[in-house]
Amino acid sequence: MAVTHSTFTLERRYPAPVEQVFEAWANPEARKRWMAQGAEHSQDFTVGGLEVVKGFDGEGRPLTYEARYAEIVPNERIITTSTLRAGSQLSTTSVTSVEFQPDGTETVLVLTEHGAYLPGQEQPEWREQGTAQQLDTLTTEFKRP
Repeated sequence: MAVTHSTFTLERRYPAPVEQVFEAWANPEARKRWMAQGAEHSQDFTVGGLEVVKGFDGEGRPLTYEARYAEIVPNERIITTSTLRAGSQLSTTSVTSVEFQPDGTETVLVLTEHGAYLPGQEQPEWREQGTAQQLDTLTTEFKRP
């Protein structure tokens, strides 16, 4: 079976300035709330730093997501390279860019992910759906008191 290659782009508008949206991505406590709910999470938000999320899939198998920060331009963009493992087996590897664009008092966020999905593992549609849900959950960070 062949490796599946896939690219998707998601765009969201948030009712907050770019600095606040970027901070929700950069701050480990905020990031865990909207991105890694119910999972073990660590984040070294520096170029070369590593973010690790450990949890379980719907069938109870351990999943480990690791992302290395390749570039961070405050309030403009974040680029990561990442892997997802199911147990000890590599499932996917990807390159993701997140761009933050001011639009008046709001922020337009554009996330583009290029992935290689190994045979019999995660499907591109699953990744896109999960990432979309995380970006939708990010909205709750701007409703906090």
